[in-house]
Amino acid sequence: MSSRWPVRRPTEHAALRAAEQSARPLPPIPAIIADLITANRLGDRHGVNLCAHLVARVAQGGQS
Repeated sequence: MSSRWPVRRPTEHAALRAAEQSARPLPPIPAIIADLITANRLGDRHGVNLCAHLVARVAQGGQS
């Protein structure tokens, strides 16, 4: 059995760079607000933070 060392694996930076190159449509604000309310009721602070930032991104008008 031959092994190759080190095993090459994509880094987080490479994965983020690849994800940036494909445009993904943003969901409508009412759907995000519903998820925000659900996360808040469940006490999911990280989910609330993610949804709040997503609402701000959609309100600004885009992917940037």
